[in-house]
Amino acid sequence: MSETVTDLQRALYPLLRPFSWLYAGAMRVRAGLYGRGLLKRWEPPALTVSVGNIGWGGTGKTPVADWLLGWAESKSIPVALLTRGYRAKPRHLPYEVKPGALAEEAGDEPLMLARAHDRALILVDPNRTRAGREAVVKARPELIVLDDGFQHMAVQRHVNLVLLRPDDLREGWNRVIPAGSWREPEAALKRADAFLIKASPKEFALLGMRIEERLKRFGKPVFSFRLVPTGVRRVIGGERAHDFEDAPYLLATGVGDPVQVRATATAYLGYEPKRHVVFRDHYTYTKRDVTALSEEAARLGCTAILCTPKDAVKLGAMCTDLFWQFDLTLTFGPSTLGKRSTFSTWWDRRYESFRLRRADRAELAADYLMRHEADAFAKGDDHD
Repeated sequence: MSETVTDLQRALYPLLRPFSWLYAGAMRVRAGLYGRGLLKRWEPPALTVSVGNIGWGGTGKTPVADWLLGWAESKSIPVALLTRGYRAKPRHLPYEVKPGALAEEAGDEPLMLARAHDRALILVDPNRTRAGREAVVKARPELIVLDDGFQHMAVQRHVNLVLLRPDDLREGWNRVIPAGSWREPEAALKRADAFLIKASPKEFALLGMRIEERLKRFGKPVFSFRLVPTGVRRVIGGERAHDFEDAPYLLATGVGDPVQVRATATAYLGYEPKRHVVFRDHYTYTKRDVTALSEEAARLGCTAILCTPKDAVKLGAMCTDLFWQFDLTLTFGPSTLGKRSTFSTWWDRRYESFRLRRADRAELAADYLMRHEADAFAKGDDHD
């Protein structure tokens, strides 16, 4: 969410608040209809995990989805990801995203995930029930990741991961559209199975009182994670380097939280960019933008233009050797379960628990079927 919109919401909060009550009420009614079974839901045959948020922008959904896909691949678990593909313009629906797809057809984030996980099935379709049914037929996944799925209740999920920004626990708490960024009121958080906050260990510790005040009553674990740069890589050619060796650089971003990206770049490289050019989230770059960035970098004496992996996907072949992207890794930190009880440990146990329950159900179903057939056979003998 842009700073301009945030500032406007703060200034107009007293006027916008009544409209927020109406919106929140409508969302409560909608959730209630799904909860009572009055609106149709489809339950996939595989463990389905929603990676979503209560609000919009900058919570880290894509990195968490990326981690789940990597986790599944490391264990040879067939996995599918269902996403609406924000601003994607696919030729048909559902649209299977291949590593060589066009960004404008697949969407930036789905394409980025497809390139990182070529064994995963990634389908773009606003109708995720339709996409899910196709995924089951095409890949028989044992894990389905529902991207940005917290409010998409037409698909039944077995695990709800809700991602929060630090500001969601502070000033942004329970500020529903249009007075804030939240899509639902705080009561919706009862549906969560776990909360994830993108914060360093130090930031997470500072949020301790807010977590206690805001989230403890839901009785669910709260985990922290962060994205840590491990180096930089040319967009064209993939040449890797640890850093720019103190050379000046220009930062270009089209993401939900550009301030955080700038802070990450400054902390990792040890100095600020000469200039930070900010585009709106999911911005579609043009050749003219690339030329303008290159000219600005030359004017400032920059030897590199740094962007995020999400931007690099959309810049693609338009780039020159000036363009570099971060190499990032997701690292889990402390949680409310303890410093050593990270999300990865919790997730391993959750998946194994579901797998065992599913095996038990299959065994019970087979036993029931066998008994039913035996009874039918015995009755047939008696009749004869």
